[in-house]
Amino acid sequence: MMGRIMRIWRLSILLILLGIVTGPLFPQTSQQRAKEIIDRVDRMLRGDSSVGRVEMTVATRQWKRTTELRIWSEGTDKVLVRIEAPKKDQGTSTLRVGDNIWNYLPKIDRVIRVPTSMMMASWMGSHFTNDDLVQESRLARDYDITIEFEGARNGVEVYEFLLMPRPQAPVVWGKIVYQIRKSDLMPVWARFYGEDGELKRRATFSDYQTMDGRLVPALMRMTPQDKPGEYTEMKYRELEFDVKISESIFSLKSLRGS
Repeated sequence: MMGRIMRIWRLSILLILLGIVTGPLFPQTSQQRAKEIIDRVDRMLRGDSSVGRVEMTVATRQWKRTTELRIWSEGTDKVLVRIEAPKKDQGTSTLRVGDNIWNYLPKIDRVIRVPTSMMMASWMGSHFTNDDLVQESRLARDYDITIEFEGARNGVEVYEFLLMPRPQAPVVWGKIVYQIRKSDLMPVWARFYGEDGELKRRATFSDYQTMDGRLVPALMRMTPQDKPGEYTEMKYRELEFDVKISESIFSLKSLRGS
């Protein structure tokens, strides 16, 4: 998946792109300012559309494997993720259109609709979830956001944001904390907490590159807190923004690779 993924990486993947905007352009109150920055992140991550190729490496205690993905996205509610390699997993895909999410498993030639209860389930054995891959929630809409710290960390000027879910918001995290650099507004890390307040996983961002005219962190690593030594890395190989995508891409027929 992933990345946001692109979007996942988009996060979901989630913190991949930030617009270069200076402080005076934001509203004056702390909460409004924080929300404006996060909303800009979300919108810039999505773009009007995007197409990317991602290399995903999953490492567990028992095995390590690398998968090549292609991802298409359009607007806020259309995403298609397809495995291109290795051959044994080729064609396995995830599609989201509106509130509907499906997985296609070519080995059994079956399309399976993903219920809400499975949004936190692992995607293809990785440390990302269905929620990450399809970016089911939007940060600025579903969370109350504040700037908890603004200053130097290890000699680097940063912002640190606290995101707390709003009542009734369809989200899976009790809170999210993440850090971005002030100099170029690039994400550095994100920490995800459960409803019990315990840290569940960490995301780190690195390998900043210019892709299709935009500076992005080309590498994201997700690490589960309860599984030392395990991780999933999303490495962008190609990424294009605001490209024209056929409407037929986001269909069940396309999900099957037809």
